[in-house]
Amino acid sequence: MRQELKSLPKTLADDVARNLVMVARLLDSEPEEAYQYSRVALRLASRVAAVREAAGFASYVTQRYSEALTEFRAARRMTGRVDLWPVMADCERGLGRPERALAMAGEPEVKQLDKAGQVEMRLVAAGARADMEQFDAAVVTLQSPELASPAVHPWTARLRYAYAEALIAAGRGEEARDWFAKAADADTDGSTNAAERLAEIDGVEFVDALDPELAEEEAEQAASEPARRKGAEASDEKVIFEDEEDVEEYYDEDDLEIDDDFDGVVPERASDAERAEEADKAAKAGESDK
Repeated sequence: MRQELKSLPKTLADDVARNLVMVARLLDSEPEEAYQYSRVALRLASRVAAVREAAGFASYVTQRYSEALTEFRAARRMTGRVDLWPVMADCERGLGRPERALAMAGEPEVKQLDKAGQVEMRLVAAGARADMEQFDAAVVTLQSPELASPAVHPWTARLRYAYAEALIAAGRGEEARDWFAKAADADTDGSTNAAERLAEIDGVEFVDALDPELAEEEAEQAASEPARRKGAEASDEKVIFEDEEDVEEYYDEDDLEIDDDFDGVVPERASDAERAEEADKAAKAGESDK
């Protein structure tokens, strides 16, 4: 990209480079902003292939498939490269033309792609089959040596995930679970949500312990609970009762015995350990019935 920008005057090249840097920084997190920066770069240097390619990806991730296809075609004409072929085919899918994407999957350009590009083309073709509700055909499309290989490559997790999704669509849920598990094992950089899909199938629910909204909700719930609960451990606080009947109702025990010199002040219920300790002391002191 730097080499291509050398064809521009220095000041212009710097301006274009700054916009391209912002496209790269924001493409995943703020795609709409990335798109705006790409349009600025495009206005400044539309004859630079790298600018057309960057503008194409910014349009692609914001689902402006017609614009993306135009930019990718321009970049391909300028460079003669075929590595954009799979994403161009996916733009056809985005435009509601899955049959064109399938046609592109059979073109000679596919044979010129490297292994990663061929896997991408296979993913696009399977997606086109699914768009046409040919779910069994989508499963067959993804069955390949790359899928069966135990080796892990940058595209392995996505290929296994797509295969699991195709199996789900084809009504083969039990097989899909195994492939979601294989995808999760290969997904070291979080490129898919295979782990979540696997947990969903297994009935496991994830909770984000660091979620500030969840923490606030738990705090409100804790504050609304009674300060004293039945069976809670003893504290130094005292509870004031009008009579012995109130004490029995508070502790919800019919056989609770109150001393004859009841003065209306009773400590909160002690824990099991504390009650056992008191009973032990009473036994040692020779008290048979308190």
